[in-house]
Amino acid sequence: MEKQGNIRIASENMMPIIKKWLYSEKDIFLREIVANAQDAITKHKKLVDLGEAAAEEHYRVTVTTDPKAGTLTVEDNGIGMTEEEVEKYITQIAFSGAADFVDKYEKAGGDGIIGHFGLGFYSAYMVSENIEIFTRSYREGAAGVHWESDGNATYTIGDCEKETRGTKIVMHLAKEEKEFLKENVIRDLLRKYCSFMPYEIYLNPKGKDDEKPVNDTHPLYLKQPKECTEEEYKSFYRDTFMDFNEPLFWIHLNMEYPFRLKGILYFPKVKKQVELERGKVKLYCNQVYIADNIKEVIPEFLMLLNGVIDCPDIPLNVSRSFLQNDKQVQKIAKHITKKVADKLIELYKNDREKYEKCWPDIATFVKFGCIKDEDFYKKVEEIIIYKNLAGEYRPVSSFYGEEISEEDAKNGKEPQAVYYVSDENKQAQYIKMFKDAGLDAIYCDTYIDPHFLSYLEYKNPARVRFLRIDADVAGALKEEGGEDDDLKKLFEKALEGKHVTVRTEKLKDTTVPAVVNVSEFARRMSEMHSFYGMGESPADVTLIVNAGNPAVQALKAAAEEEQGKAAEQIYYLALMNYRQLTPEELTAFVSTSTLLLEKYLKNDR
Repeated sequence: MEKQGNIRIASENMMPIIKKWLYSEKDIFLREIVANAQDAITKHKKLVDLGEAAAEEHYRVTVTTDPKAGTLTVEDNGIGMTEEEVEKYITQIAFSGAADFVDKYEKAGGDGIIGHFGLGFYSAYMVSENIEIFTRSYREGAAGVHWESDGNATYTIGDCEKETRGTKIVMHLAKEEKEFLKENVIRDLLRKYCSFMPYEIYLNPKGKDDEKPVNDTHPLYLKQPKECTEEEYKSFYRDTFMDFNEPLFWIHLNMEYPFRLKGILYFPKVKKQVELERGKVKLYCNQVYIADNIKEVIPEFLMLLNGVIDCPDIPLNVSRSFLQNDKQVQKIAKHITKKVADKLIELYKNDREKYEKCWPDIATFVKFGCIKDEDFYKKVEEIIIYKNLAGEYRPVSSFYGEEISEEDAKNGKEPQAVYYVSDENKQAQYIKMFKDAGLDAIYCDTYIDPHFLSYLEYKNPARVRFLRIDADVAGALKEEGGEDDDLKKLFEKALEGKHVTVRTEKLKDTTVPAVVNVSEFARRMSEMHSFYGMGESPADVTLIVNAGNPAVQALKAAAEEEQGKAAEQIYYLALMNYRQLTPEELTAFVSTSTLLLEKYLKNDR
């Protein structure tokens, strides 16, 4: 005998809101319904363990699409429900502050309602115009129960013929939601949301010989690390992330105290150095998919990795989709960060060759992590490496000098200068000069390096300052006795109007007539203005004329007209080694080159 009743909620306006705005993505309804089925099986299994229910040979969840009937069905052989339990668990949507909730979100047009309360079963109404439940409790002598509602706050309930224990949810899909009747669509959703659920899930089974579950009930991350082979780790990576490039290495997380946490984090091979590629860290709770890249659990810089993390102790609110603010979450995030740092340190100490081989791919990630997380920086600061001019990797801290005292700093003493190369091709002449002079520098080849070097200066203000290899050439490469007022005036006259400061120095490399020098501070300010769209401010350019160069010395004896043209030519040659010439500068350079070449050939004859 059927009877009718009202779904008991705090407001009659709640059902339309539930149906329309319960979750951010309506396809998540399948996760909720299948997860409820898995929960029902878990409950029955626990009763079996307690000796309060008969054992089951094969627990399973079956998902069936029926395009002709327009239904999507999810059935389990779990604990089942009595009529009283159906009325208690299905027809009562109980949560505090419901009226305030409705008032708030109706006024806001529903924006932001996603995941604020747990109504997993009712998520199915986002795609259904009517839902039926057929269920039978595990209790001896329990009758089958049929419940039905179109989601408009009323339902009917009564007896039904159901021979087996468990629950079957039949969703009559709305006309505009027929996409969810396609087997391939449902298969993809099951793989996305239900890949690692603990009990087998079958989609449209056609017979025992043809049955194959769509999920992996014992995923690799649940095993002990010592039980897993290298090939299993790689296979799990390929299957989970559909990335057929082998990961560089991985971290297997496995702990029980002070919270339960299992998972595998993979360091992928970087495809592009010019941008930080976002990875995908999938978060699970008891093998139920929650979301990707949840920032409360996964620190921002770790989102560059690929991985799976399963933490049963995550304090989810009842919707499964959003985390509650909790100190436990912060502890979990810190622990994950610590394990990543520990793995990097272990690799650095125990397999330096592999660490250096992986460094070009992980350098951006490590540097980004240091900037974003000071605790991470403190752990890994001694294993941050850079390649020097000899092509050898060294910890960047090994280039630092002794810490200068406050008194020395007040008296003008500066911390150790560490020179760096930002463009090996453009700065080739400077690199040669440094090598010839027996000086060293580091190669910076990731786009994050300018920010990271500033961060290192901030963290070690009394030990290091970074200068690009062309920022203080005279200071690094000069010898005594290079001042020459006559040469200085000669070049100043020839370059009048070009906004360049002229200095004469005697450089160790006599083959170079002149070099351009731009102060580190001026260049950084210029680049910062450009980065923030303020236009690149002109940096103060200094031309260092090499008084020890034979061609420069020969200028003194040349005719005045030739002096001017030759000085201008030397300026352009130095500028070309610093940056690309503007069209106007290139035109002038070619014109002067032609004149000097003609003059040389005439004199030669």
